[in-house]
Amino acid sequence: MEQFLNDLNPPQKEAVKSVDGPILIFAGAGSGKTRVLTYRIAYLIKEKGINPLQILAVTFTNKAADEMKERVRKILGFNRVEPLISTFHSFALRILRIHAIKLGYKENFVIFDEDDQIKVIKECMFIQGIGERLFTPQTLLKIIEDAKNSGITPDMFNPDPFNIPMKQAGVIYHLYQDKLKELNAMDFGDLILNNIILFERYPDILKTYQERFRYVLVDEYQDTNAAQYTLIQRLTAKHKNLCVVGDDDQSIYQWRGADIRNILQFEQDFPGAKIIKLEQNYRSTKIILNAANAIVKNNKGRKNKKLWTENHEGEAITCYIAENEFFEANYVAQKIIELREEGINFRDIAIFYRINAQSRVLEEEMVRLQIPYTIVGGFRFYERKEIKDILAYLRVIVNPYDSISLKRIINTPPRGIGKATLTKIENYSKSKGLSLYDSIKEIVNRKEVGNPILRRLKDFISLIEKFIEKNKDNPKVKKLLEEIAEDSDLKMNIKQKDEDSESFRWENVEELIRAADEFDKSEQEGGVSAFLDRISLVSDIDTFDDKENRVAMMTLHSAKGLEFPIVFIVGMEDGLFPYYRRKENLTDMEEERRLCYVGITRAKEKLFLSLTKQRSLFGIDWRNPPSPFLKEIPDKFLSIELSEKDSYIVYP
Repeated sequence: MEQFLNDLNPPQKEAVKSVDGPILIFAGAGSGKTRVLTYRIAYLIKEKGINPLQILAVTFTNKAADEMKERVRKILGFNRVEPLISTFHSFALRILRIHAIKLGYKENFVIFDEDDQIKVIKECMFIQGIGERLFTPQTLLKIIEDAKNSGITPDMFNPDPFNIPMKQAGVIYHLYQDKLKELNAMDFGDLILNNIILFERYPDILKTYQERFRYVLVDEYQDTNAAQYTLIQRLTAKHKNLCVVGDDDQSIYQWRGADIRNILQFEQDFPGAKIIKLEQNYRSTKIILNAANAIVKNNKGRKNKKLWTENHEGEAITCYIAENEFFEANYVAQKIIELREEGINFRDIAIFYRINAQSRVLEEEMVRLQIPYTIVGGFRFYERKEIKDILAYLRVIVNPYDSISLKRIINTPPRGIGKATLTKIENYSKSKGLSLYDSIKEIVNRKEVGNPILRRLKDFISLIEKFIEKNKDNPKVKKLLEEIAEDSDLKMNIKQKDEDSESFRWENVEELIRAADEFDKSEQEGGVSAFLDRISLVSDIDTFDDKENRVAMMTLHSAKGLEFPIVFIVGMEDGLFPYYRRKENLTDMEEERRLCYVGITRAKEKLFLSLTKQRSLFGIDWRNPPSPFLKEIPDKFLSIELSEKDSYIVYP
């Protein structure tokens, strides 16, 4: 009966077969974490007879969730009812689509991205008369996001009464949330926080989901924040069948709210928890793994464990010392060319850096030497202007209360509705207590503006009303996008600009239409709303196509969850890695060390580290010593290469 478990090692098998109660699986890098999760789901269904509908597995990226789904299907080989395998935010959104009305939202609420959030915050700052000398909108957004990640609502936001700036931030937080509700919108943080609020206010709803999901699995538990922790705790409070998988040595998202204490204190939070350690690494060579262990063991805030492998010894780690960032980039590019001549595919190579600013010189060298590459986590596809423009039409069609999107499209493409007219509409909206959309309709009906503007507003409203009616018939998203592009004159406008500037913006829109076609063919329910939800929840890593034969370039944070035969980590200098803003604080320094550990353990066969004697960054010339993390790697694992013949004292 359990033959499908034969390819698991003993700790993996124990993790799969431990069914009831709280379980913490420490899964080190490359130790088969995803295999254990998927086999465990299959075991619950196949061997224990658990109803798939009673199983919930949550992770952090669509890419990871999709991989888990495919593996479970492969093991079980069924096309029937499946367990719910989802990201945290997709799961939360699923619940809110059913129950958001109880929190004062309409069921067609939209999800705002960072650009939309900033616009709302600027409006709030204007209303409160708060200038950017006190706070930038970005700073206020970070304060609000941190509060939501910590499970703090506006009513709970209670700073020191003598801290005037934070008191002002609290006022903005209140106003911001009111504005979002007025716009029938939520932001990313609301998805988790509103679920917590829903469960607190409506215990019967919580009880329904506790009964529905009797077995809960959480991937990457070390990355959970306080709000996610609370949500999972509430959901599993009745049956306590919670299995979490994670690695405290790979907790690298403190800056966005992740709380490493969630995994370190699991035994206190869930008394009687069973602890299982997966310490056999199947990914890296012995030298790469031993170097990573040598670094991370210097952290104080970690559980005692050590990864080991039966893989071969492997080559020494190359450490290249360059004169400057240009020599460093040339070295990396030339090595890639050598590797390609040895038969290595470009897609098997990755370059990691600590901050995005390091990529420019590397990119220029890749272009110069005609090496194909892709940037992971750079300027996101869905953040491009032409994409946001056409998606704004979809959002208004779904939710006419979305005034942020309405203001974006009212004169896009240009149709003679300028700022003065928009100001008049906004003033009318405030005086009448109407949404922007309803205000335009009323202004048109009452003929509150002159004939030329009246005609333009009437044409705009007619256009949107036509699309709203079409959407009621639940059309294919691809067809609706094509009609919007054509009938709104967006297509003609974008193509004209492409001809004038030799850009390729229309090709981007065509790629969006192709994505809509794929969505339509997947036969998912929900139409346009579901398509918008899917786009809203796309992360940087979800857009990474590892099948393209290109070198992958990304920050070390983006590298989490990936693996490559060949890895370059550039900028191994004190002040850059560890980053100078974080190296003074012990907690931050330990996270920087974990980040280094994550970067190193992405490499399977070969690892190249590089640093420079001097580097120009942010318009400043830096002469930093080597990263202290290099000193933590035993000399026997390193092979030093110099950019010139003279000696270079690495550690004075």
